[in-house]
Amino acid sequence: MSEAEGKAGAEGVLRIFAPVPGATRIVLIRHGEAVCNVEGVVGGKLGCKGLTDQGRRQVAALADRLKSSEELREATALYSSVLPRAVETAELLRDVIGVDGARLDLEQQCELCELHPGESDNMTWQEVIDTFGVPDWSVDETRPIAPGGESWASFRPRAAAAVRALAQGHPGEVVVAVVHAGVIESTMIEFLRIPPAVYKRGWLRIPHASMTTWEWVPSERRWVLVRFSDAYGVPIA
Repeated sequence: MSEAEGKAGAEGVLRIFAPVPGATRIVLIRHGEAVCNVEGVVGGKLGCKGLTDQGRRQVAALADRLKSSEELREATALYSSVLPRAVETAELLRDVIGVDGARLDLEQQCELCELHPGESDNMTWQEVIDTFGVPDWSVDETRPIAPGGESWASFRPRAAAAVRALAQGHPGEVVVAVVHAGVIESTMIEFLRIPPAVYKRGWLRIPHASMTTWEWVPSERRWVLVRFSDAYGVPIA
């Protein structure tokens, strides 16, 4: 085999990813451990009481990592959902996100929230089960979690569309958004085009204060998954 043939073969096998000119990077950070997570309460606008002490330690560990690595210093925009656990996480990270350490303005968007719980908000999960039952989304993903709430079928495209909008609004930039496990899970399904019949909700493990990074390549109109659930250095328990 000639040297030219060897190089061609290597290029066809080796996966070396150079930065794509004009691409937008969206860094999705899951919030730290929340009070509603620990207390088993549905954490909508009523039920979310912010982070636990452990959640703050998790976010502090991530902030220390980002301060050392400076990997998000090129970010030009910072977003979060409107839920307190996401807002608190974003505020704790503001000093280590942005060009030259500048504190970016934090924009809160309801579209980046976890699945809207409707009447189940602020109830314990046992109360939800006793009152409304638990929708079996493997059978019918259009059933809402509770009256006035979203179904898995309606939440998934809503959350993914909110992330798409960030890419469209910041072409060629690095954008950070503090969101929720369900939002990240939704992007994995929608952007990778995983059929609902194949994916079962809950298969992905997304740790608190972890980072998932997407790259939107407008010239090819496709999403590239750069990293998933990166929680290096963050205490899990």
